[in-house]
Amino acid sequence: MTDPFAAAGTLRDAYRRVDWAATSLGPVTSWSPALLAALDLTLHTRAPVTLFWGPDHVLVYNEAYVPMIGDKHPAALGAPAAKVFAEIWSTIGPMLESVLAGQGATWVEDLRLLMDRRGFLEETYFTFSYSAVHDSDGRIAGAIDIAAETTAQVLGTRRLALLGRLNDQLADAEDVRQLLDHALPVLRSAPEDLPEVDIVLPEAQVPTAAWPAPLDRDVAVEITGQGRIARIRLTGADRDRSDAVLVSRVSPHLAVDEEYLRFFRLLGASLAQGLHRARVRQAERRATAMERELAEALQRSLLAAPVQPEHTEVAVRYQPAGQGAHIGGDWYDAFTLPDGRVTVVVGDVTGHDRRAAAAMSEIRSLLRGISYALLKPPALVLTGLQDAMRGFAVDAFATVVLAQIEREDHGTRTLRWSNAGHPPPVLVDPDGVVRLLETRPETLLGTRTPTARTDHRVQLLPGTSVIFYTDGLIERRGATLDDGLAELTRVLRGCAAMDAEQICDHLLGHFAGGTDDDVVLAVVRARD
Repeated sequence: MTDPFAAAGTLRDAYRRVDWAATSLGPVTSWSPALLAALDLTLHTRAPVTLFWGPDHVLVYNEAYVPMIGDKHPAALGAPAAKVFAEIWSTIGPMLESVLAGQGATWVEDLRLLMDRRGFLEETYFTFSYSAVHDSDGRIAGAIDIAAETTAQVLGTRRLALLGRLNDQLADAEDVRQLLDHALPVLRSAPEDLPEVDIVLPEAQVPTAAWPAPLDRDVAVEITGQGRIARIRLTGADRDRSDAVLVSRVSPHLAVDEEYLRFFRLLGASLAQGLHRARVRQAERRATAMERELAEALQRSLLAAPVQPEHTEVAVRYQPAGQGAHIGGDWYDAFTLPDGRVTVVVGDVTGHDRRAAAAMSEIRSLLRGISYALLKPPALVLTGLQDAMRGFAVDAFATVVLAQIEREDHGTRTLRWSNAGHPPPVLVDPDGVVRLLETRPETLLGTRTPTARTDHRVQLLPGTSVIFYTDGLIERRGATLDDGLAELTRVLRGCAAMDAEQICDHLLGHFAGGTDDDVVLAVVRARD
């Protein structure tokens, strides 16, 4: 008889050490041709293969099968399957019995089995098929198992999917608390890899000496009363600050191998990047809020209460844009010149930051000084302002409406104005007729092109109101400026009987709720 174990390779000595006579297969010399043929096929196959033979399903397998059963080898060779695989027999036993009962071959893909092959119940995955082996008279004598372990692929795919979900959730976190709210549900959705996982912020940590300190983003694994605990510092760009820590109980069904540790490192890297982004966004919002508060304080300090001459009502409003927006360069002013004329100004410096607010302050101060010094009509004042901005290197663009109210000797009042690229004022006469004080467009302030500016006049009968405003009042997304002006004139119909303060409140009540920009209003009304 030729040596049936000649093709066993490194398993040859293990085969020869088995007391086959003590097994249900009996001495090797008594083995049936079907068993010998099946064994020869098994030993010459490079894929993992095992045979289940005899009444107690004795195991006979090849070299490629050994890594899949780990520490069960070599004791598994020649042993009954129910004894070798006691921990998973309730799953695979009925499958094997069905094949031996003639019910056909089986096929399972990525079957999860908690197998004891390294001294603990390990989470493993296998794709395999049990097929019947027949003897010479056609009876089923045993079964052959052709298998492939897919544990690495299943775990890798599962962990990659978790990292993808985590990164999706971290991308939009605006602060650390929101990051925790987004990240923890994702991490806790994977108890197979991360049982009892948490992110501990610096203020909640125990002193560093109380647990092993990993270097950089390495993982520290320690044994506690609850089992193995993995910790990884979520080290940010600022190494001087205390860092958050990812803490998770290690699965009792997984080996702490390089792939598991690499998974923790990838989690740590993703969370550290997310925390860094969230902290940067928090800092940016704090800086923006501080800048806004400073600019708004500056703006409000400049927008003092307007003059209230005997013959004219003046009402003003300033409303900053909605939460989170930058402050702008919108302003109003109302003062009396030495010759008794009332000057009303509404302007808007381009930009939405503290530079715009600072430029607004300079332009407003220059305009006041030039108005007092020149005592000229509005067009000449704006021309002088343009020259002063160029001379003092005020690097900004601004739209302005400058109006002066003159009271004639016979008691009539005249509004004289000049418009440098600003939306037109609106006049509401005592009969309720509303009209835009539209004029030929003239360039805004700050351009280098010399501009001839023009004065315009309109008589103010008692009860007449004129509304000055910045574009934030009427501009809306998806609507044109003409749409906004039409809406403004419509809303002002029926306001003839209102005083200046009431008109301001009426307009803000209608428009300001949907604005994305600062709003300045100035209403003058000729007293009866």
